[in-house]
Amino acid sequence: MEQHIDTLIDNITPEIIERNRLKLKVSIVTVRWLTFQHCAFRGHDENVGSLNRGNFLEFIQAIASFSKDVEKVVLENAPGNASYTSHQIQQEILSIYSGRIRDVIRNEIGDQKYCIIVDETKDVSKREQMTVVLIFVDKNGYIQERFFDLIHVKETNALYLKGDIKECLLAHNLNIENIRRQGYDGANNMRGEWSGLQALFLNECPYAYYFFSKLTFIFDIITSSAKRHDQLQAAHLAEIKRLLELEELETGKGKNQIGTVKRAGDTRWGSHFGSLNSLLTMYNASCSVLQTVIKEGKGAQRGEEDKAYDDMTSFEFVLVLHIMIQILGITNDLWQALQIKSQDILNAMHLVSNTKILIQKLRDDGWENLLQQVLLFCNNHDTEVPNMEDHYIYGRGRFRQPKDRVTNLHYF
Repeated sequence: MEQHIDTLIDNITPEIIERNRLKLKVSIVTVRWLTFQHCAFRGHDENVGSLNRGNFLEFIQAIASFSKDVEKVVLENAPGNASYTSHQIQQEILSIYSGRIRDVIRNEIGDQKYCIIVDETKDVSKREQMTVVLIFVDKNGYIQERFFDLIHVKETNALYLKGDIKECLLAHNLNIENIRRQGYDGANNMRGEWSGLQALFLNECPYAYYFFSKLTFIFDIITSSAKRHDQLQAAHLAEIKRLLELEELETGKGKNQIGTVKRAGDTRWGSHFGSLNSLLTMYNASCSVLQTVIKEGKGAQRGEEDKAYDDMTSFEFVLVLHIMIQILGITNDLWQALQIKSQDILNAMHLVSNTKILIQKLRDDGWENLLQQVLLFCNNHDTEVPNMEDHYIYGRGRFRQPKDRVTNLHYF
């Protein structure tokens, strides 16, 4: 029989409140346990007569078997109209947990800089899902990598994806301008040079650098055919002859071999070290091939090749190239050692400790030496060096403008 809401509230006794709390507590504990154990919730047949009603209901049944008080208020014995076991209740509890976890991650980040890693895929129901992972240094100085959110997306174009990511970050007061690195898969809508997701974030936050996208783009152009590969080796041979005539190269058995640029492997981070070194060795040859390709190119393709050449001959590219070579050079010994199957765990920990010390030393004392190396390289390769005291200019084309109170020295 229908009753007025005031009457219903007046009829709620402390005993009813306690029973409802116990029902809800059992559901919360069950959701928490299944979530942390990465277990599925639902069963194929959740009806009362089923022999296996799924993990969620079976776990509640198991708890009830150890407590008469619980048994009286859960599942089919639940008094009233609410059993707190529906799929909607499960999702609401999960949503509360995920919100609290994101709050903890947000507090870990504080006002520090952070990096984003984004990937998209389809779930079993063919819905597009986008994962957002944050990498940051916590208040204790440790690098943390946290899965932050799983976003259902209706469109997969870069502008739509950027809006979803931005909304997710801003909802937790994460400043977009604090992004310092981006990571994506190989899809063009993610890392495209002009309209990809990384380019859109880079326009809004010039510090959100995405170096390996530029590197891959350059490699794609200069090694895309056998003809260009031959041009690259011919240019490298001419460069070696020129340096030998100037007596700027050491001679000897096995030295000054004609090589090529090496692509980094998809599953071996250490392979980037060899890739970057090969580009540094063949820098002039690579620039020469790009110039040749630009002269032969037409239309939109020529515009992409111009962009690749401008990137490669910029001071910023040369600086990051040297930085990455130094960092990966420090970590390369550790990476090589960890590939050994018979590696001693104590020796591995010792290598990790030494690597951290060397990286910290590079961070504390390496800037002046690094800058001198870059300036020398730029001087030898006719790369324009900006005045470090001028305001840093960000943006492209007609959108270029000075960044307030940020000098080139501060930015780099």
